[in-house]
Amino acid sequence: MTTYTKIIPMLILSLIISGCSSLFPSSEEELPRYSEPRYNTEEPIQLKVSQIKVISEFTPSFTRPHVEHLFPVSIEKTAKLWAQDRLKAADFSNQKIAEVIIKNASVTETLEEGGNQLFNTDRVRYKASLVITIRITDPENMSQASTNVDAWRELTIPASTDIAEKEQYWSGMVSKLFDEFNTKMTANIYEYLNMYVINKPITPTYY
Repeated sequence: MTTYTKIIPMLILSLIISGCSSLFPSSEEELPRYSEPRYNTEEPIQLKVSQIKVISEFTPSFTRPHVEHLFPVSIEKTAKLWAQDRLKAADFSNQKIAEVIIKNASVTETLEEGGNQLFNTDRVRYKASLVITIRITDPENMSQASTNVDAWRELTIPASTDIAEKEQYWSGMVSKLFDEFNTKMTANIYEYLNMYVINKPITPTYY
């Protein structure tokens, strides 16, 4: 008899706790986790270099209008991962070095006031900027070759958008920015750094 009277209140308490947790989910459950886009499903570009260095010259200010530090995915980190996924040092018989220089990886925020018109609400415009230079240096011949891509993406959403929706928009914005950058930089490497590429794309010949 005594045993049952102790167990029943404990069961009731556990049910109440589990019920409360379902009614009030934790913040970790409310906000989905995002990760930086990757490009490791594509064949890496094999360069005639012995080393690839990734150098970031970008320093976030952590003050508005710069808001890149609020994004759930980092443009700077994605740039470093892109270099890891898409470029490969494939000739260790020389001293050539490829440098991937991140010059800009920022996001700015601008408030656009809606005015006094009916249903004309305030909006926020975000602009993501990505500037990367790839430079190949040959110390033996004292020569250099480089190519540069300046990519950007803009997004405008209502100022009243909640944080969960904002993070979803921001993540998609970064993915689209890097899809565009990947296409442009890949084309630039094959065009301007062609002499340093081992696995060049095959151009079909028609007869």
